[in-house]
Amino acid sequence: MATVQLANSSPIPRRSRHPLTRSAVYAVLLIGLAVTLLPFIWILMTSLKPASEIVRIPPTFFPEQWTFNSYQTIFNDPKVPLARFYLNSLLVSVGRVVITLFTSSLAGYIFAKFAFRGKNVLFGFILVQLMIPFQVVMIPAYLILVQLRLIDSLWGLVIPSMIDAFGIFLMRQFISTFPNDLIDAARIDGASEFGVYARVVMPNLGAPLATLGIFTFMATWNDYLWPLIVITTHEKRTLPLLLTWYTSQHGQRYDLTMAASILVLLPILVAYIFFQRWIVRGIALTGMK
Repeated sequence: MATVQLANSSPIPRRSRHPLTRSAVYAVLLIGLAVTLLPFIWILMTSLKPASEIVRIPPTFFPEQWTFNSYQTIFNDPKVPLARFYLNSLLVSVGRVVITLFTSSLAGYIFAKFAFRGKNVLFGFILVQLMIPFQVVMIPAYLILVQLRLIDSLWGLVIPSMIDAFGIFLMRQFISTFPNDLIDAARIDGASEFGVYARVVMPNLGAPLATLGIFTFMATWNDYLWPLIVITTHEKRTLPLLLTWYTSQHGQRYDLTMAASILVLLPILVAYIFFQRWIVRGIALTGMK
């Protein structure tokens, strides 16, 4: 077989980025990183200062006298069942993640692969929910929980969030890229509709499910307003409510408030660091063929 070569073919040289341009990009990124991390570092440094140094003028950024007394005070406080607060937050967050992943993936599969009357209108109503602030529906949701007798219950923090409009939109966009031939082949083999969803669709939703799960976990773990309204018993409070308790009980003890903030932020920060690649992958793959 003859080989044909182009006479004047040569690789197209890639345009190299100017060193000054690259340095400017790195400088902008470093400034953005510093602005992002500065509040967290300030909270951490303040939690490691004694109370007298925090109110000193001019203030100090790094502690002159490093101390962990604020953390010891929180861990040894008999009025603060810290382990119970962590358990409550974990139960609510995991419960909401599991329910949200199931309802969002199932609804996304229905909207992506089924044709029925009023489909576009119904999906439009779901998208409209993304534009409605939670404060608008907070009072109706509270009245529903009163009728269901779920006030001062951890279920009252999970049930109102069982249907997530963003999750349905995310799953629908991803499932719409699935080849219909694969789904039809499963139906020909005798699989039920739920079997197609469980055995064909779900195994291929790793990236978007991980992305939605992380977003839901972070939002639930950091949720403050709704647990403050629903939960009234001290032992049933979630971890973010620890900040309110220390602010009301200890007044101007900023070291305790900052230490409590670190205890609230640290688990979610660790989770984000470990799972951030799933977030990037899920967002990048959503809606792509």
